[in-house]
Amino acid sequence: MEIEKFRASLGRHRHVALDTSIFMYHLESNVKYTDLTECLFSWLDSSGSTAVTSVITMMELLVKPYRELNPQAADNFYMLLATYPNLEWLPATLEIADLSATVQATLGFRVPDALQAATALKAGVTAIVTNDEIFRRISAFEVLVLDDYL
Repeated sequence: MEIEKFRASLGRHRHVALDTSIFMYHLESNVKYTDLTECLFSWLDSSGSTAVTSVITMMELLVKPYRELNPQAADNFYMLLATYPNLEWLPATLEIADLSATVQATLGFRVPDALQAATALKAGVTAIVTNDEIFRRISAFEVLVLDDYL
């Protein structure tokens, strides 16, 4: 694992977007990615570092606990993430919906990824942390794919 390379990549940025998979790996303690997600959230906790994600992230994260009829787990996820320091949850505004449609039409993204990309573009981030190669189709920000650091 190239944790120092990942840390250096994050160090080039102050404002990044986070894709849903990052939260899933972290919350589910996915051993393959734990060191990377811990590094990321440690970076986010540091002064001057900020991140954004779309509200679609919360929707995607809450599906599993609701499917498993575990509203307490859903509440725990919500309370932890909605108040996480230096993390901003951006709504799917009409402007973001329009930008998302453009991303879908021109780059072939699916709806969730298009919303994440549009959110990142609207927020003016310099990077997105993901594990989805499709984001490489966007040149407006650096794409940090976790699998690249394994």
